[in-house]
Amino acid sequence: MCATCGCGDAPDAHDDEHEHSHVLPDGTVLRHRHAHESGPSRLIAVERDILAKNDHIAAYNRGFLAARGTLCLNLVASPGAGKTTLLERTLADLRGEVPLAVIEGDQQTDLDAARIRATGVPAVQVNTGKGCHLDAAMVRRALARLDPPERGVLLIENVGNLVCPAGFDLGEAAKVVLASVTEGEDKPLKYPDMFAASTVMLVSKADLLPHLDFDVTALVANARRVNPGIEVFVLSARTGEGMAAWYGWLRARLAQAAEPVV
Repeated sequence: MCATCGCGDAPDAHDDEHEHSHVLPDGTVLRHRHAHESGPSRLIAVERDILAKNDHIAAYNRGFLAARGTLCLNLVASPGAGKTTLLERTLADLRGEVPLAVIEGDQQTDLDAARIRATGVPAVQVNTGKGCHLDAAMVRRALARLDPPERGVLLIENVGNLVCPAGFDLGEAAKVVLASVTEGEDKPLKYPDMFAASTVMLVSKADLLPHLDFDVTALVANARRVNPGIEVFVLSARTGEGMAAWYGWLRARLAQAAEPVV
């Protein structure tokens, strides 16, 4: 393996320029040529290429959804924060009022998509394999299968991860990050990119607060150190506490998305 770029070429293959390829998650082959470069600079160049391609596809997704008046939200959180349970409660409460659809992201299995379909709402499962996040190309393919509702809400449950999904635009209107009361108040400080990129923080599993030594005020203060404008809702999908405020925010954003583009 080449120590310069990490490809499979032998070290002496870099006496002059050479070309090799990277296969992106959507199957696209990215070819590039370089000579002797420092490892970090070459990796940065490849990362920029990948992100630029992702952003191009995300812009397509955003335009497609905007033309339909569809509000798309990207739900992000660490594993076990309660994303799927929140979705189940939200879908059950709003299904008769708002057209809904879901894209489920996981490395393996379709267990979460099955839970969503059990509510009567259409869902497409996207498995990322070894990937730690959804990307815009995966969402574009899922959109073709799902045909999301016009003037409705598309909810994307991203892979459980507070790092990788922060850097990948899917074409969503907003990222919504869940922070469970079973986690630490310092989560926003440890994973600042995710909280900085999110429009809303949902403090989930609030029904457990009487049994925990958890400071919601400290969590909110830490989130606003990273992102002063982040909106916060403390809620419990199990008991329904705080869900009305979350629904009010969602309805207001849907009304904006459904307005005709002038």
